[in-house]
Amino acid sequence: MRADRLVSLVLLLRQRGRLSAATLARELEVSTRTVLRDIEALSVAGVPVYAERGRHGGFALLPGFQTELTGLSHDEALALLIAGSRRGAQAFGLGSALASAMLKVVDALPESHRDTAAGVAERLLIDPETDLLTRRVAAEEVPDAVVGEIRRAVFAGHKLRIRYAATGQPPQWRTVDPVGMVTVREQGYLLATRSGADRTYRLSRVSAAEELDEPAERPDRIDLDRAWRERGTRFRTGGEQIAVLVRIDPARREELLDTALDVRSEEVEADGRLRLEVTFQDARHAEWALWQLATSAEALAPQSLRTALRARATALATRYSPYSDR
Repeated sequence: MRADRLVSLVLLLRQRGRLSAATLARELEVSTRTVLRDIEALSVAGVPVYAERGRHGGFALLPGFQTELTGLSHDEALALLIAGSRRGAQAFGLGSALASAMLKVVDALPESHRDTAAGVAERLLIDPETDLLTRRVAAEEVPDAVVGEIRRAVFAGHKLRIRYAATGQPPQWRTVDPVGMVTVREQGYLLATRSGADRTYRLSRVSAAEELDEPAERPDRIDLDRAWRERGTRFRTGGEQIAVLVRIDPARREELLDTALDVRSEEVEADGRLRLEVTFQDARHAEWALWQLATSAEALAPQSLRTALRARATALATRYSPYSDR
């Protein structure tokens, strides 16, 4: 909305001083022409913004100009800035709104605290993009229009139509009663019910969504954390689980645990490698997980899993074997 953009523009000038039209356009994700129109609108509204010409020119506010925003204590603002460093808002399609809110949080502080709060927040890192083993955390991309429609249906308590592609199946439309949204390790999920049964949908597999006018059939109150734990428990205890004994390079341990359901035992062997007994949802899940680890891991048992992995490796070796004489 334009009103929000105008506020953000004023806050940027207050906090950073003189900025060029190109810089403002980049920060606000609009064109320079839009920035110039916004500057003119602010001037007409009485905001003392002026232009400085020249190579290093730009737009600035007259010294001493104050916006009327509710003040926060230093610790309150710091808590919000730290919370804002989490990337859950991005998974829910609220990344731009979060950036705008953080500008307002910093601006609400007394000037003597403004720089220190922002500086302290920079010294705390939550959910980094890579772990200590340099394995990058892959964030899923979900179109803003899709996640926005889902979010509106969740908040309004309306039924929702989604075009969803389950694993190994083509996308299909289905109507659900949305319960809530959860983000875990950069992956977003929709918790819903369908025909009275609990369902969990991965947002990255939703290609289209439509909020309906019909009220959703769901309780008025929900303990989302408890609901998520219960669904996770059902997932871990359901299906045809398989126990796997695996020898693995310690550097890949966490990657294995990210895909396994549970660790039953773990010990260090004489050569430094780890021997773990882990469980997977089913044989297909175990085969996929061990294949991702390539030669860093070896499935010791069950034999059926070793046979499946050997068949995969043989097929791959055959595909890339040198051609016979021509």
